[in-house]
Amino acid sequence: MSMTDKTADQWLARMRTDYPDQPDVVYQGVAKWLVGHPPERLEHLAPEQWAMAQQAMDYRYRILQDRYWGVSPEQGYRRLVKRLSGLFLIRSKISTWIALSRDRRRTVVDVVQEVIQEMMRSDRYLGDEIQWIGICTDQPRLRNLLMLASLEEYCLRPIRNQPLIMYRFVNYLRRSQRGGMTQVPIGTLVRLVSDEITPDGDDDALSLLDSEAWSQYQEEQQALEQQVQRQQVKEALSTYLRRHLSEEAVRWLELHLQGLTQEQIAQAMNLPVQQVYRLREKISYHALKIFALKEQPTLVLHWLKTSLQEHSFGLTSSQWQAFWQTLSLEQQQIIEATRSSQSVSDVAQQLGLKPKQVQGQWVKIYLQAQDLRTQDLRT
Repeated sequence: MSMTDKTADQWLARMRTDYPDQPDVVYQGVAKWLVGHPPERLEHLAPEQWAMAQQAMDYRYRILQDRYWGVSPEQGYRRLVKRLSGLFLIRSKISTWIALSRDRRRTVVDVVQEVIQEMMRSDRYLGDEIQWIGICTDQPRLRNLLMLASLEEYCLRPIRNQPLIMYRFVNYLRRSQRGGMTQVPIGTLVRLVSDEITPDGDDDALSLLDSEAWSQYQEEQQALEQQVQRQQVKEALSTYLRRHLSEEAVRWLELHLQGLTQEQIAQAMNLPVQQVYRLREKISYHALKIFALKEQPTLVLHWLKTSLQEHSFGLTSSQWQAFWQTLSLEQQQIIEATRSSQSVSDVAQQLGLKPKQVQGQWVKIYLQAQDLRTQDLRT
């Protein structure tokens, strides 16, 4: 099986798990869109390029999930405009331009929509993307949602530490108001809106004032993403505890996350303190060794920034080298296979093990890495 087909199959399996009530034609269309155009390019990627391609596909899928899956195209478009209008740099830039222009009735949302429409008309990448989405699916509703997700991903691509839509706005500004100058009555002072310099041509505009704002925006976005991920982990863990333990376990988790001590939790739940401590031990075991490492490893480890693919278990390069030397050949093979996104059953078949044995080794490997990480933090 080619790498392209294997990647598509992995996405099909993931979507059938995430959204089991959808028709197969939807899974096929989204998987083809995620693989991208031309799909054959995956066959010739170096390991580093393949890792980046996987991250890009996962990022697009998360955008589709978070804002556009299951909504109408109209609602999806409003979400896209709200998302882009909420960017700190874009909002401040456009607000300044509007304040200095003659037409002060326009809003940031109005201008963002104009920039989007201009990109849809003239941007060659988006033109190719529209054609590719047309090949991926013939369902108008799905086409629209995939296009909205593609637009958001494209507009937020970092170019010189700023989102791409910033440069599209600068180009729009030049075309609509020559040189970035406002239309002011003759005889009054001319005020400059744009603080850009252009060393290499129209597409290379650089901001002189936005580096600090962009850094602040990135920090805010990272904090927001962490908050969203934390809520997702909490909800998934609550569901797991309710299914495998009891409502008492869910209640304990809620109180624990509020920062209460075990004595305060016992009082709130009207239980003996000893029983609450036993409940804590049981929840800790399930949360770490089963939920985090077997049930929802991708969700939890990404939130903790200890995933293998993206964060190398949270180890530095020197820690990783030391850690690698402590592993057996079998454990190293499991890590390499996992890095290449092979399933547990495939890894077990290659190594002549049972899937449960592979999972057990995986848990052991992860805990070893965290022990090393904790030791270094203490020293």
